[in-house]
Amino acid sequence: MKKFPITFAICGLFIFLIIGCGENISYPPEITIDPPPEITIDSLFFGTDSTFEIITWNIEWFPKNGQITVDLVTQIIPIIDADVYALQEIENSNYFATLLQEINDFDTLNTWQGFRANSAYAYINLAYIYKSNEITLEEDIYEIYQDENWNLPRSPLVMEIEWNGTEITIINNHLKAFSDGESEERRRQACILLENYIVQNLPNEKVILLGDLNDSLLDDEDDNVFQVFLDEPGNYKFADMEIATGSITDWSYPSWPSHIDHILTTNELFDEINDENSEIQTIKIDEYLDGGWSEYEQSISDHRPVGIKLKLGE
Repeated sequence: MKKFPITFAICGLFIFLIIGCGENISYPPEITIDPPPEITIDSLFFGTDSTFEIITWNIEWFPKNGQITVDLVTQIIPIIDADVYALQEIENSNYFATLLQEINDFDTLNTWQGFRANSAYAYINLAYIYKSNEITLEEDIYEIYQDENWNLPRSPLVMEIEWNGTEITIINNHLKAFSDGESEERRRQACILLENYIVQNLPNEKVILLGDLNDSLLDDEDDNVFQVFLDEPGNYKFADMEIATGSITDWSYPSWPSHIDHILTTNELFDEINDENSEIQTIKIDEYLDGGWSEYEQSISDHRPVGIKLKLGE
């Protein structure tokens, strides 16, 4: 008699069991996995109706790619939805006017106004864009230290506002660039001048000093241009210190990489900064563009914006 191999017999038994008992086998229901949401520029949220937000943003040599830059920033500003944008390197006044017009055409829920200074070296001026339906100007926007153009090559631009019953003074800055000793000393003297201005003119006011300050918060004490503020932790706080001490992926200037765009507040805002509804972050617009960092740097800027969200008026 011909004998079957053992393996063949086992396989046959397995097939019989499947065929004979198939009606009693229950299979798990089919699992459907939803695809992750598409990340687009429309997903870029920051502002809320119940908080005050301000952004510092160096939009390098605006507009560095002409109308393409204007069209991108036209979308980005209303989508981030901050109340105030403190801008640096706004070179072209005509394009700036076009940007304001396009933002108002794009965002029908808010009314946007802006102001661009015109005194900066090489025309890379400071500016503000803000929601005039949310923000009340206490007086016209103005420059300070216009005779200190060595230490402050872009005169600080001051905006006194009221939001939801709270008055805030904002000081927008773009300090001297480069890492040589002379440039660093000019930044140090600029910080001393700014601290003096706050002490002499705004001793009890809620002050936000921000901008492209072109230096790290983490240098040693002898080399730290911000030491005049860091020496007084009871009076001043860099709200973005955790960004500076955190991952380089969150820094505002990835090309170096370094974190050089800062937001400083006086102690009149310490409680608001510590509120659980408050937040500060580097806003990574590049992660929401199809072309990523390459597209962002080519068409918008080499700096990322840094924003703070504060619970005010309660």
